[in-house]
Amino acid sequence: MAGVSDLPYRVIAMNHGAAMTTTEMVSAKGLYFNNEKTKNMLKIHEGEHPVTIQLFGSDPDIMAFAAKEVQKVGADIVDINMGCPMHKIVRNGEGSALMKNVSLAADIVKSMARAVSVPVTVKMRIGWDEKSINCIELAQAVEEAGAAAITVHGRTRSEMYMGHAHWDVIKRVVESVAIPVFGNGDVVDGISAKRLMEETGCAGIAIGRAAWGNPWIFRSVNAYLQDGSILSEPTAGEKLRMAELHLKGLVINKGEYVAVREMRAHASHYFRGLRKATELRRGIMKAQSEKEFIDLLHVYKKKYDL
Repeated sequence: MAGVSDLPYRVIAMNHGAAMTTTEMVSAKGLYFNNEKTKNMLKIHEGEHPVTIQLFGSDPDIMAFAAKEVQKVGADIVDINMGCPMHKIVRNGEGSALMKNVSLAADIVKSMARAVSVPVTVKMRIGWDEKSINCIELAQAVEEAGAAAITVHGRTRSEMYMGHAHWDVIKRVVESVAIPVFGNGDVVDGISAKRLMEETGCAGIAIGRAAWGNPWIFRSVNAYLQDGSILSEPTAGEKLRMAELHLKGLVINKGEYVAVREMRAHASHYFRGLRKATELRRGIMKAQSEKEFIDLLHVYKKKYDL
C-alpha cells in the first residue's frame, strides 16, 4: 500500500470503521541512516490508535534499531513486511524475498521482538512461487522466534496481484500455528469478508487494495459481519466530498505541490463509477493547485446536480 496508506488516508479509514491501521512500509535502513523523508513517514495522528508501523529490511540489527524508533513515536505494533513483491524491494533480499530465507526471517523477528515491548508481527505471502509455497514453515519459524501474529496474503510473489487468492492455503497456516492469523486477499465487501473468515478460520481480515478510494468498505464489512446488513454504496456526491477531504488532509501533511500530484492517483479510484468520469480525470491530471483541483470537483458536482 505504498503511496496509499499514508497518514491522511489512515485517519479517513479509521473514521470509517477500520479497527486498526497500518502505515506504508518504512525502510529500516532509512531510519538507521536518519533519512528525513523516511522519518516523516512515522507521523501518527493522536486519535489513530491502534496503529501498526510496518518496516522492511533484511538486516536483523538494523531492523531491531528501527523497531525501537517506531516504538518511540507511538506504534502499538511493529510489523515486518515479508510480502512486498516489487522488484526494487526483493532485489535487495527484502519483502517477499525473505520467504526464500526462513532462517534469516526468523532471526529478524527474534532480534526485533527482543528490542521492543510492543508486539512484533509479520506480513507474508504464501510463498515465492507455486513451486515454493512455504508459508507454513515460515509461519511456524516466526512464531517460535517471537512473532505475536501473522497476516497472510493468499498469493505467491510470482502471482503479484493476479488471479484469485488461495484461501485454502491461508486456512492451513491458521491450523499450523497458535498465534492469530489474519487473512488478506480478494476481500471486496462484507460478503467476501465473511466467506474468508468462515473458510479459513482466521482471526481477522486485512483489507488493502479494495480500500483505495473506498474507505466505506470498512463500514460495510463491519455491518455485514455484525448482523448481515448490506449498506448502500456511497453516492457520487459522497465520493467527490471524500476526494476533497482527502486532498485537504494531504495538503496539511505534505504541502500543496506534493498533495495535488499524489491525489491524482487517489482521485481516479474515488471516481470509479461516476458519469463521464474520464473528463473529470483529464482535468484533475492537469490541476496544479489545491484550488484548481477543488474547483474542478465543484464544477462537476454542479453540472450533474450532485
